[in-house]
Amino acid sequence: MKQLSEKYKKLLLIGLLSSLVLIATTVGVGIGVRSSHQRDNNNPRLSPETHLVLKSSCSSTRYPDLCYSAIASAPSTTTTKISTQKDVIAASLNLTTRAVEHNYFTVENLITTRKNLTVRERNALHDCLVSIDETLDELRMTLQDLLNYQHNDNNNNKGGKSLKNYADDMKTLISSAITDQETCLDGFSHNDADRHVRETLQSGQVHVEKMCSNSLAMIKNMTDTDMAAATTTKKNSRQLYANNDLGHQVFGWPHWMSSVDKRILQEGPTKVDALVAADGSGDHRTIAEAVAAAPVKSKKRYVIRIKAGVYHEIVDVGKKKTNLMFIGEGRTNTIITEKKNVIDGSTTYDSATVAINGEGFLARDLTFQNTAGPSKHQAVALRVGADLAAFYQCDILAYQDTLYVHKSRQFYVKCLIAGTVDFIFGNAAVVFQDCDIHARKPNPNQKNMITAQSRTDPNQNTGIVIQKCRIGATSDLQATKNSFPTYLGRPWKEYSRTIIMQSSISDVVHPAGWHEWEGEFALQTLHYGEYKNSGPGADTSKRVQWRGVRELTDVAEAQQYTPGNFIAGGSWLASTSFPFSLGL
Repeated sequence: MKQLSEKYKKLLLIGLLSSLVLIATTVGVGIGVRSSHQRDNNNPRLSPETHLVLKSSCSSTRYPDLCYSAIASAPSTTTTKISTQKDVIAASLNLTTRAVEHNYFTVENLITTRKNLTVRERNALHDCLVSIDETLDELRMTLQDLLNYQHNDNNNNKGGKSLKNYADDMKTLISSAITDQETCLDGFSHNDADRHVRETLQSGQVHVEKMCSNSLAMIKNMTDTDMAAATTTKKNSRQLYANNDLGHQVFGWPHWMSSVDKRILQEGPTKVDALVAADGSGDHRTIAEAVAAAPVKSKKRYVIRIKAGVYHEIVDVGKKKTNLMFIGEGRTNTIITEKKNVIDGSTTYDSATVAINGEGFLARDLTFQNTAGPSKHQAVALRVGADLAAFYQCDILAYQDTLYVHKSRQFYVKCLIAGTVDFIFGNAAVVFQDCDIHARKPNPNQKNMITAQSRTDPNQNTGIVIQKCRIGATSDLQATKNSFPTYLGRPWKEYSRTIIMQSSISDVVHPAGWHEWEGEFALQTLHYGEYKNSGPGADTSKRVQWRGVRELTDVAEAQQYTPGNFIAGGSWLASTSFPFSLGL
């Protein structure tokens, strides 16, 4: 069992107090839901001003009764001034943080008191602690951004960020927090026995997820309103590109960037901070050792060069290891590989050969691999939850669940991703550009699913975008493709969103295009779009006739899913030194 964070050991007393607050809040929620019609007329605890702003702000959420009742019944509401939507969001975030702390200690208690836990249940509970830890950071960062946020796009926005950048960052953080709650519960879904532990945690996790959903809806409502009111001619002084009237990109370096920085970005990083070589000729024999030795919370790029070879190891880049970069000596020569899998006791989350959570991670010219094989079910080669992560000329190879695009904003260019069932899955905001995406030969009676996107809330800014890529089959599948149907994707969660655009799709893809998850689940709420694709598999005339499946014809709509818009690429992709295109 991995050691728990010292910071959360110190939260024990706070957690116990938070439990009392949460109980009081929960009681208040129950009372509030039962008597909302009375509350609409009068709440003696609240001033008329607070009552009105709270009702107005909560009206934009998916769970308005919970939104109102949780804040109205909190002891702090009578002592803290709430006069704006921003105040309501801050109160919601603070209450959510207390609920998350309570859930942390619930998980800890299960670990220490349940004596008959299986290996996978213990792994799943550890995954929950990691997810809850990350949720607390995401809520803290959202609150900090909220406090710095101003309602207009003038220079009085603190921190050097534009109104749009603040909006993108806050929506990304809360979208990730929602995903964290699902990740915790998903760890207990591999067999019936696991579900007993899941039931113990479910109410607390779902409560936090709903609270996060409400905060996200209010943030979206506030920022959308402010951006719509902003002058359309005003430009962000640090914008890296602009669109002309025809929608084409106009590239350029920002005026504030020095000539030295421009040269570094154009040529790519040259300074190597650590060399990994299995033969002992470098600074470290293993990649994990190099990661452990890297600085914590670095604001500068820290480059780890990996000499050619096959590295049989599990690599975990934790959230404190920021701005790391792995550079291999060729994608076919530099391979990180392992074979953890669900059948042998791992959770899907924990099965990753390489896991990335440190913000600003980059990788180029190497392979991430899981060799468990198709019979071992979920076995992840690469899991990425880091914000602003990018991969260039990398191979990502496995079978079921090859690439877990877990959360946050990600970009993949000139990569090869190969697998069988749901082999690109998760709830990140991610764009694949100029990549080769190949289905492999699965087990008998299996179907290949290229994507399984897992958006759970319609306000999350997440989805899988495949742009200017090549969707095909590996040689072993090509020879037997009629025996193993391959589909573009299926909905893992209710608001699943996947966009395929300007890509070449081979005849390996079934004419129906998309496949259900189970029965009618998510068929009315998913969003699957195809835009200007080519090849025999791009014919949309025989696609499934679900409400959310359609061919995109509006250029403006397609532009929403380009890197410049969907992952705020104009503010960070240039710093990767990787090639990219921001628009169509």
